[in-house]
Amino acid sequence: MSASRHPIALRLERQVGEGTRLLATVMALPLLDGIFAALVLTGAVSTVTGMLEVGLLIFGGSATLAVVLAEMEGGRADQVKRVLLVGLLVVPLAALQAAVAPTVESVLAMGIFERFAALVIVAVAAKTASASIGEYLPSPGVIIGLGMVGSFRPGAFEFALVSEPMSVAYGTGAAAVGVAFALAVAVFAPWLRGNVDVDRFRFGSAVALGVLPLTILGLIPSEAPLALAVLGITALLAFDPDGLDEERTPLESGDESRPGAAGGGASTDAGDGVSLEDADPIVDGVGRTEDGAPGVPDGDRAPWL
Repeated sequence: MSASRHPIALRLERQVGEGTRLLATVMALPLLDGIFAALVLTGAVSTVTGMLEVGLLIFGGSATLAVVLAEMEGGRADQVKRVLLVGLLVVPLAALQAAVAPTVESVLAMGIFERFAALVIVAVAAKTASASIGEYLPSPGVIIGLGMVGSFRPGAFEFALVSEPMSVAYGTGAAAVGVAFALAVAVFAPWLRGNVDVDRFRFGSAVALGVLPLTILGLIPSEAPLALAVLGITALLAFDPDGLDEERTPLESGDESRPGAAGGGASTDAGDGVSLEDADPIVDGVGRTEDGAPGVPDGDRAPWL
C-alpha cells in the first residue's frame, strides 16, 4: 500500500486483494464483525451527532481514506463509480441491522453489553494506531461475541422491529455518511495525495475512536460532538501541503548527491565541475601522457579508456 501503512487495511489487503474488493471489505467490516450493531444497540447512533461520528469514524475513517488513495484503480470518474457500487451494498445492510436491533436487544442485558461495546471500539482504535499492539488484541468479532454471551438473557426474547423509525434513519444515515466520505476522497484524491499526511490522519482517527466509548458509557452526553471535534483537529494537523517537497529525489532537490554538484563528482556539462575534455588524455600505446609523465599501461587500463 503506497499511501499509508495502515495496519487494518494492510491485513485485509493480504486476505481479499486490492481495489474495489478491499474497499468493500473495509467499509462492510463494521457490519460483519458486529461493531455497527453494538453501536446501534447502545444508542450511539440515536442522534445526528452520533450518526456523523459513526459514519466518519466507523464506515469512513483512515482505513477508507488509505484504500481510496492508495489502492483504487482508474481515474476519478471510475473511482466514484466503484465507491457508489460499494455504497449499494453497505447502506442497505446497515438499514437492515438497524431495523432488527430491538430483537437482539430483547435478549441482552444492555448494562453488560455496553461495556463490551466500548471495549471493542478501544480495541479497534488500538489496532488502527499500531500494528504491533493489534497483534496482541482479540478481533472485534471475538469481543462482541463474548459480550453477547455474557449478557445473554434467553427468557426475555421478543421478536420486534424497531419501534422508532428515526433509529433506522440514523443507522442508514451513518452508512451513507461513510459512503459520502469515500466519495469525497475519490473526487479530491489528486489533491489529497499531495497535501494530506495519511499516517498522521490515521493516528488522529485512532484518538477520535478512543473518545467514542465515552459516549457509549454515558460519561459524556451523546449530543456533545467530542469525537467529531477530535477528528476535525486531526484533519487540520494532517494537512501537509509541503509533504511532496520533503520527498523529492536528490535530482529534484539539487543536493550534493546530484552529479556535478559540490562533492558529487565530475560532470559532462561545461561549467559543472571538471569536464571529460579537461582530463589528461593517454596518447601512446605504452601509457605515457603528452608531458612525458608515466601513464597507465595498456594492459592495466580500464576497458572504457
